[in-house]
Amino acid sequence: MTGHVTDDHLDEPVRLPVDRMDAVVFDMDGVVTDTADVHARAWKSVFDPFLRSRGERAGGPSRPFSDHDYLEYVDGRPRYDGVAAFLDSRHLSLPRGLASDAPGYGTVCALGNLKDREFERVIERQGATMFPSTLALVRTLGTAGVRTAVISSSRHLHMILELAGCGGLFDASVDGIEAEQLGLPGKPDPAVFLEAAHRLGVAPGRTVVVEDALAGVEAGRQGGFLLVVGVDRTGRAEQAQQLRDHGADVVVDDLDAVVVPAGRTAHPPGRPR
Repeated sequence: MTGHVTDDHLDEPVRLPVDRMDAVVFDMDGVVTDTADVHARAWKSVFDPFLRSRGERAGGPSRPFSDHDYLEYVDGRPRYDGVAAFLDSRHLSLPRGLASDAPGYGTVCALGNLKDREFERVIERQGATMFPSTLALVRTLGTAGVRTAVISSSRHLHMILELAGCGGLFDASVDGIEAEQLGLPGKPDPAVFLEAAHRLGVAPGRTVVVEDALAGVEAGRQGGFLLVVGVDRTGRAEQAQQLRDHGADVVVDDLDAVVVPAGRTAHPPGRPR
């Protein structure tokens, strides 16, 4: 894709192309807040008993839900899409069901709702925290006249941002509820990122995407964005390479490695370039 800045080395400082950009769109879980692990644990608490029950009925052992399963099939996707993708990977099927299905194991939606209930239970008990490096970067971008947005496939975006103390930090946001209301397909489709850019009044080609999910960096690449920054907090070279393979132009282990150069030529906010 033309116009992209690329870097093949994890942990090297990334200088944002500030004279060619007007905005940055951040994914929330794992990039802005420390809630990605909560999602992963909630999914495991739902899928492992489901897999055991299926294994017992089939008369054989079941392979537990793994970190690889979370990253490859679930992370970053709307929850019902994540359930369907994971079940398909194990050659399992369930009726789709309805969003109103009670939490349980009977349908794709029931499994997704069970995960949602577990996530709410944990997050309400332990809260959420914003990564200090992300907070510093968003503030630096604001000082430089770069607009910012936050997106999430979760319907809990605003609750989590409030719990993390950063409810009014971003210029725009798109959460899972709004995406559903607008009929936007989930990642790896770029629709949510494109909606965020639209709300900021900026062109995708002058917008940077920051993501930690494989489906998310793929969405950023497909959307024609200027730069896709992958965040790998695991420290595993394999995960960093997967982010690159799915569309990240650069990969960092923390956003303190992202530099906003001085001397940006300011553009009027809210106007596409």
